Amino acid sequence: MAKPPWTRPAKRVFSSTLEGIERVGNRLPDPFMLFVYLFAVLAVVSTVFAAFGTTVTIPGTSKPIAIRGLFTGDGAEFLITKMIENFIEFPPLGNVLLMLMAVGVAERTGLLKAVVRAALTWVPGRVLPYAVAFVGFQAHVMSDVSMIVIPPLAALLFREAGRHPVAGLIGGFACVSGGYGAGLLLGSSDALLAGITSKAVDILPMGAGIDTHIAMNWFFTAASGLVLPFVGGWITAHIVEPRLGTYQDLEAGDDEVASGLDPVERRGLRNALITLAVYLLVVFGGWLVPGSPLRGDNGAFVPSPFLSGLVPILFVAFMATGIVYGISIRAVTSNRDVPRLMADSVKEVAGYIVLIFAVSQFIALFSWTNVGSLLAVKSAEALTALGLTGFGGILLFVALASLLNLFIISGSAMWSLMAPVFIPAFLLLGFEPGLVQAAFRIGDSATQIITPMNPYLLVLLTFVRKYQPGTGLGTLMARLSIYVIPFWVFWAALLAVFYFADIPVGPGTPIHLPQ
Repeated sequence: MAKPPWTRPAKRVFSSTLEGIERVGNRLPDPFMLFVYLFAVLAVVSTVFAAFGTTVTIPGTSKPIAIRGLFTGDGAEFLITKMIENFIEFPPLGNVLLMLMAVGVAERTGLLKAVVRAALTWVPGRVLPYAVAFVGFQAHVMSDVSMIVIPPLAALLFREAGRHPVAGLIGGFACVSGGYGAGLLLGSSDALLAGITSKAVDILPMGAGIDTHIAMNWFFTAASGLVLPFVGGWITAHIVEPRLGTYQDLEAGDDEVASGLDPVERRGLRNALITLAVYLLVVFGGWLVPGSPLRGDNGAFVPSPFLSGLVPILFVAFMATGIVYGISIRAVTSNRDVPRLMADSVKEVAGYIVLIFAVSQFIALFSWTNVGSLLAVKSAEALTALGLTGFGGILLFVALASLLNLFIISGSAMWSLMAPVFIPAFLLLGFEPGLVQAAFRIGDSATQIITPMNPYLLVLLTFVRKYQPGTGLGTLMARLSIYVIPFWVFWAALLAVFYFADIPVGPGTPIHLPQ
């Protein structure tokens, strides 16, 4: 069947748009210098605001917060005394280094390669984009560490299937970061949002008696975690991967897949799986013991030390299985091999460590000056003043959250600023707070794929350069941008189905307040 004549010019326009984004993005300065320039601009702007005595009052509080300038006495003290702390205590830094050392051992001993080769027996190559997308949309339970675990595993899986590994990297990252507010499972982020929502509900007297709980969005997030992977998988398979061209090592990957695992590799994989099973039994068995230190208050799973300590738990899992596999296949023959493999993994991200210094200083200044609070509150007040009602108001709220998410990467911080404004506003319009929180999830996730404030975007660039050394930040962002609008549109459409069909977004959480 011949294609409609409009498809060819439409395809050309789409391709030229992506190429334009790529060209503009590649004209950006080096990422390190980009954040240095942003730091300088923020320093000047904050000082001007401070000189004029600018303040901001966060809804729900009575005390105004003053904008603080960097070029002041307090600013100089902040810069001098907090520079090292801002860098060393930057949360992604420790998570990235810890996980990369452990994953590096598992990768360099050959364990990860053996796992993905074995997995190909059960996952047909044509299904891989959808399988990766599905896993990515559930990965929020691993917290931010999922952004440095899922993409490289997806790349290996794609490569061994004879597909382009960069497609696996991009698809995996897009679905993990873009699907952070979706999924069948509940995680620590659900508890955080619910706690903030509960406080915002109490601002108005009419909020008394409204039940808020961790699962208030579960029906909606579960549906999102089932529907959106089809969108993400299709984009990866039909748009992203074809634009990447042919990967030069595909033929070698196909030969390895065809040969399967030899007896030594199978024995090593078996030993690693036994080790993993024993480790998981110990960990989960320890959690099941009444009064276990891994449990939260009253034996809760969310939140709990188990979830907050997931990175160290995963670190031990990757290290133990990687070492056992390495010993089994003779890739690890002395006690010097393990620290060498860990060091080799860190060497690959030395540039990221340098870059994160600039990123951490900028984000710390953004928070300390209170410019981030001013931006969020004023934007929220402007939208509220429009007096929007109905689903159109919900969509504009999602759009505002999407915009602010480009500047404020922390979902809990942004929700802490927006919830006290919009929860009461939509309560007055007759909407349940659970609906507003569900809408926030869309805005907080969809644009997270491309925000330069996301430090894991820079980790992804490091991974991509392993396969395509000349890749620029603009090229990467152009590829990732393909996912943003489809995710946003399909997710908003799913919310519209819940809204107009009056389907509860979670247990005991209808769309509208009882009349």
